[in-house]
Amino acid sequence: MRSSNPVFSRRGFSREGHAGFQAGQAQAGNPYAQPQAGNPYAQPQAGNPYAQTQQGAPPAAPPQAGRMTMDDVVSRTALTLGTVVATATVAWITDVGLGLAIFAALVAFGLGLWQSFKAKASPPLILAYAAFEGVFLGAMSNYVNQFAPGAAMQAVLGTMAVFAAVLFLYKTRIIRVNARFTRFAIAAGMGYALLCLVNLGFALFGAGDGWGFRTGGIGILMGIAGILIASLFLALDFKQVEDGIAYGAPREESWLAAFGLTMTLAWIYLEFLRLAWILNSSD
Repeated sequence: MRSSNPVFSRRGFSREGHAGFQAGQAQAGNPYAQPQAGNPYAQPQAGNPYAQTQQGAPPAAPPQAGRMTMDDVVSRTALTLGTVVATATVAWITDVGLGLAIFAALVAFGLGLWQSFKAKASPPLILAYAAFEGVFLGAMSNYVNQFAPGAAMQAVLGTMAVFAAVLFLYKTRIIRVNARFTRFAIAAGMGYALLCLVNLGFALFGAGDGWGFRTGGIGILMGIAGILIASLFLALDFKQVEDGIAYGAPREESWLAAFGLTMTLAWIYLEFLRLAWILNSSD
């Protein structure tokens, strides 16, 4: 069975072994295949009392130079999120207008798509995405905070709470990310994206004072739905990290893990910001 995470499935990682290995044999054309001669991990050695015989339960890849580790993921994610926070702070302090904020959002969206369809991670591209995303989030936070004081801080706390909750549920296996979970999350995400496009069409014609139906009770329901769906993608991000480390993904894959986490957390933060704005403006 292939990895349930779409990123690693696209790159050839399978549940049967690391990076396309099956039962200790390298597939033809596998770029991560290791030479078999002298490799003590290629096949269970005779007399090894720890050799795994359970079908469908492959051991984690042995630590090797150039392989993805948790430290790599943490450091790359800290750098990427730090870039978002830094540019968001600058946009807040300089009071960036909505016009420039929308431009930054479009650029970030384009860079995100570009990286998503690239075969390999590009650190400059990911950091550029983070920089423009930060400008957009900082400008929007400043704008919303003028009408709903404290909304930005509420959104930050909400995002941190969701991250901690999903991480706890994932680590305790209350949430099990498998193929069915992945299909459901992707379908829900596509449905929500379509709903947002429809809302954008209504907003362009002036509905809801330019916000479409993202106001009032419907807006609150959409915000809650957006947070829940984004939480599903956050679980997929955790699965990506776990699979990458367990199956010996190349170190550069840690940039993709950081990219996915940053995109999802930015999504959650934006949904909380909208929700806080609606709730505060209705007081």
